[in-house]
Amino acid sequence: MKAARLHAAGDLRVEDVPSPGEPGPGWVRLRVTAAGICGSDLHNFRTGQWISRAPSIVGHEFAGEVTAVGAGVSQLAPGDRVVADSRFWCGECPACRAGRHNVCSKLGFVGEVCDGGFADEAELPARLLLRYDPALDPAIAAMAEPLAVALHALRRLSAPAKAPVLVAGCGPIGGLAALLLSRLGEGPVLVADRNAARADLVAEVTGASVVALDALPGDLNLRHAIDATGSVLVMAGLLDLMAGGGTLALVGISHDRLDLDPNLLVEREIALVGCHAFADELAPAVAMLGDLAPALSRFVGEEIAIDDIPAAYQRLIAGAGGGLKTIVRMETRP
Repeated sequence: MKAARLHAAGDLRVEDVPSPGEPGPGWVRLRVTAAGICGSDLHNFRTGQWISRAPSIVGHEFAGEVTAVGAGVSQLAPGDRVVADSRFWCGECPACRAGRHNVCSKLGFVGEVCDGGFADEAELPARLLLRYDPALDPAIAAMAEPLAVALHALRRLSAPAKAPVLVAGCGPIGGLAALLLSRLGEGPVLVADRNAARADLVAEVTGASVVALDALPGDLNLRHAIDATGSVLVMAGLLDLMAGGGTLALVGISHDRLDLDPNLLVEREIALVGCHAFADELAPAVAMLGDLAPALSRFVGEEIAIDDIPAAYQRLIAGAGGGLKTIVRMETRP
């Protein structure tokens, strides 16, 4: 089968590799139908920060069809359409025993600690697979994982009803967070991005207002914001903008360190909240896919084949990708 494998930082190759064999106990084999390229895929390609085995088939945002199940798997059957949970958790550490799999002490991610979904076929533990409505386009189903990440960030932010929320960064997670805020919240949604076209797209799809971080309305009294940029300069700027008693939720992946005066947090009672992957948000995200499908489809910038993945990485790193999400499609559009 064809697969995109990361051998080392900067070394991504599309290769012919053996297909998965019969799944072992508790595991499931899938025919991958669609997958999304994530910002963390690009970060790992650039830095090698999370390479724990090499080569590894990358890709953790994907949908597929079950083709075989291993012994002991009763909740899934061949023909089921499923999405992948990206979190490969141990199930034994204190965090896992408390149900907090996203902060597992041994947490790894699909596509890093095990082969992922940028391939014709994949194999995963049954516990990491969740059914979705087979009537959905697989490209929409493949967006369940980032939608769960955005939903987790909103829950961590915990903004009161009718409070304005600023989303800095209109990449996939920022765009999805704005979409969820527009559907689940009651207050104004503000978005900011140095890429004007991307900010305008998010605003058009979600009804949010585009703002410049250095020109926010003086009477806004901003207390709730999400950073989806990973830029420490943007984070520092947002902290300066926050009104007393505010919360800044961080969901972007950073390449630098934040120089922070903790007195800023103490004296203004600002909460700085980390948002790692998702907790129990994948199932509700899957349940939302049908209603959100028209909006989600507008966020897809391009659909590519497996052979095109390395070139797509370069376009996205250079900021030349269109839309918010690049989808790798292995199945013909229904």
